[in-house]
Amino acid sequence: MTSAAQATEAGNFVDGELIADSEGSVSRSPADGTALGTYTEADTTQVQGALSGARRAFDETDWAFDRQLRHKVLNQLADRIEARSQELAKMLSRENGKLVGEAQGEVGSAPATLRYCAALALTSTGRAAEVRAGLHMSSVPEPIGVAGVIVPWNSPVILSVRSFAPALSAGCTAVVKMPSQTGLVNGILHEIYADTPGLPPGVLSSLTESGDLLALELGTSPLVGVLSYTGSTRVGREIMAGAAPTLKRVLLELGGKTPMIVFDDADLDTAVPVLTKGVTVFAGQFCMTGSRVLAQRGVSGQLRERLTAALEAVVVGPGDDPTSDMGPMIDAASASRVDGLVRRAIGSGARPLVRGGLLADGSAFYRPSLLEVHSVESDIVQEEVFGPVATFEVFDNEDDAVALANGTRYGLSAAVWSRDVDRPLRVARRLNAGTVWTNSWIVMADQFEEGGFKQSGLGRLRGPRALEEFQEYKTYVHPVRLGGG
Repeated sequence: MTSAAQATEAGNFVDGELIADSEGSVSRSPADGTALGTYTEADTTQVQGALSGARRAFDETDWAFDRQLRHKVLNQLADRIEARSQELAKMLSRENGKLVGEAQGEVGSAPATLRYCAALALTSTGRAAEVRAGLHMSSVPEPIGVAGVIVPWNSPVILSVRSFAPALSAGCTAVVKMPSQTGLVNGILHEIYADTPGLPPGVLSSLTESGDLLALELGTSPLVGVLSYTGSTRVGREIMAGAAPTLKRVLLELGGKTPMIVFDDADLDTAVPVLTKGVTVFAGQFCMTGSRVLAQRGVSGQLRERLTAALEAVVVGPGDDPTSDMGPMIDAASASRVDGLVRRAIGSGARPLVRGGLLADGSAFYRPSLLEVHSVESDIVQEEVFGPVATFEVFDNEDDAVALANGTRYGLSAAVWSRDVDRPLRVARRLNAGTVWTNSWIVMADQFEEGGFKQSGLGRLRGPRALEEFQEYKTYVHPVRLGGG
């Protein structure tokens, strides 16, 4: 790294101001441990300043009820992220390890989400009727108040925008907790927010934190009316418990065990490359990782052979190396944790079709693994691994496929692979999953909702429903005296 990169100092954005600490925490590359720069950790003063600023901006400015202002600011944010997209993507690849192309895809999707939410700010409507002669009633949405947003490190740019953009569009103000693993990426975003001229102070604050001070405050503070969290199911339960005393609304997008259901009539030339990417994108550190391959018996032998060869050929290396097919995990501890899960699964009877593993002791690089299992009750099937590991399960018919696919506590997403025109929809309607793809994976659109069934979450982001998650409905009752004037 150059000395300029090492001198990077990333600040927090609090109540309209950038706050930087030259003695901040060091951010290191997961690929080789290189120091990339320093970032500012949130402290109690900054947390309280962000919360009080958000409440003041909601109560004392026009933000909550000025649709045109919200529309303008969200578009300004989109323009400024777009203008610095290459810088953001480059730093994201260095700091959390994902391939440059993956980082560019993430950063490139953020402006579109902001612009969609900008349009929603102008199109959100209520309803009205004359219920009976002389009785007029209407229901209109109003913003809840201050929105808290807790963002994971695997896709910090788009996952922060995915929550705060509909919150701002709805008229809420927002305080965002960003992950310390991407402190320098966060710093670029914070500079962008500070450079957005129409953004009133307090409407959006964003802070980097490695601990849980801000997360706890967002969950328990009476100043916060709605909380959006993306992360693990375990922490999601804790978030709900912390929010219970204030009865704040909680939106959760949590873990997943995405079943990729491959029927005998599937096009394997199309399926195998996508199934391979389903395991290796972001080094498997993704809530929608295609971590369960379900193969119908007639095609299972061919699929087993072809997917094994594809995963064995994956080149693991630095995210900014153009020859890499998969980057490192976020840190060596995570890679070691995943290796322990794979070891235990093999010890419990799973058959390693591809036995990946650590490239070296103490390394964050982990080769992908594929394990054949014969029981849906296996821990490696039931638990989210959050790494480049997939299981291989065989089924006989549609009923078997549905039973296996629905056999975990998760229900975030699924995919169905078949040339039959009717089968994908017939199977999809029986799956307990918030998103089901046909002959594809990870195709998303801002216009359509995203979220999970069962223990994969509560509520929906994206689509018109996202705005409603940050709103309450108020009903106006207006009797009219009929007759003479």
